[in-house]
Amino acid sequence: MRVSQLKKYAKLIAKTGLNVKKGQTVFIQAGLDQPEFVTMVAEECYKAGARSVYVDWSYQPLGKVNAEYRSLETLSELTPWEKAKWEYKAQDFSCRLFIESEDPDGMAGVDQEKMSKARRAQYPQLKPFRDAIENRHQWCIAAVPGEKWAKKVFPDLPPKKAVEKMWQTILYTSRADGSNPVKAWKEHNADLKARCDYLNSLGLKYLEYKSKNGTDFKVQLNEDGIFAGGEEKTLKGRVFNPNIPSEEVFTSPKAGAAEGIVYATKPLSYQGQLIENFSVRFENGKAVEVRAEKGEELLKQMISMDEGACMLGECALIPYDSPISNSGVLFYNTLFDENASCHLALGHGFNECLKGYENYTNEQCKEHGINDSMIHVDFMIGSADLSIVGVTAEGKRVQIFRDGNWAF
Repeated sequence: MRVSQLKKYAKLIAKTGLNVKKGQTVFIQAGLDQPEFVTMVAEECYKAGARSVYVDWSYQPLGKVNAEYRSLETLSELTPWEKAKWEYKAQDFSCRLFIESEDPDGMAGVDQEKMSKARRAQYPQLKPFRDAIENRHQWCIAAVPGEKWAKKVFPDLPPKKAVEKMWQTILYTSRADGSNPVKAWKEHNADLKARCDYLNSLGLKYLEYKSKNGTDFKVQLNEDGIFAGGEEKTLKGRVFNPNIPSEEVFTSPKAGAAEGIVYATKPLSYQGQLIENFSVRFENGKAVEVRAEKGEELLKQMISMDEGACMLGECALIPYDSPISNSGVLFYNTLFDENASCHLALGHGFNECLKGYENYTNEQCKEHGINDSMIHVDFMIGSADLSIVGVTAEGKRVQIFRDGNWAF
């Protein structure tokens, strides 16, 4: 991949994704797969005015060894230096960048019950810090090709060619393969905003989903809920794009108000393992039954992580005719696969999907219908024949999606 194009991608992440401002600290979390590119991103953050850039390197095989040999007690603890780092982020409102590259099967064989218990034990220790920074800092998730990930996606290619093909695909689907990715994203954000404005003008109360694969599902929206998409703003008005790529227009539905069954149309990579060919059935807003050809026990563990894990935190609308879907590539990675088709998310909802959320506490947002959970897991339900109908409080029916794509 040409260095000049990678530099444009790095600039897109720093300027449009994070939108680093003068004097801000930037924390980057990345694997060891593409250190040269991480260096490019760090340089672009400095050019944008960053005071300092810190990189937390990770290595998935080491993470697997730690998961195997560390006790549940040590996996559950928040060490003093980890706590100090979270305290700093909560006070400084630093920018946070997550660069994904991991092997989708990289944690296969790990004791998931042990890991779930450790996450549940850590969550109460982390929650105060997460609540403190929510909607107060810029953050972004982007990706680079790790060799094992690339081989998973392109198994017929030699490793180096698989990585090169992966770079091409990531840049294409991230709208970063042209001469001016920043300009391309400005135009893309304008389109997403126009769609949000239209949906917010309808006064929808319900969304009804139907597909020939058996999906037959109805979810209630919050009375003061709104649709969002593309760029977001912190409470201080700083614009950023949390996901590169992103094709979605989304909202957080009313917690505990969903009925019916949905069938996943793509595998779900969760905690380094794949869940495939699965369905989720809802009653009284809760996932009461899950079935999967592969990973069913992991799926059951996921929805039992806490009280909110079995309820929805997001409904996202993505046209089937989108760059990621049109690429024909199955990424085995939620950042990309979720933007190939409509999806739902179990777990934590988004406060910013409420009108006037900036005037509410986190607890008040929960009272207004935003789900609260330690997890937020997207799974894909979009298909070429998916129909979505919006229903207003007065009973008017509006076609939102027809044959998998926008109906407006």
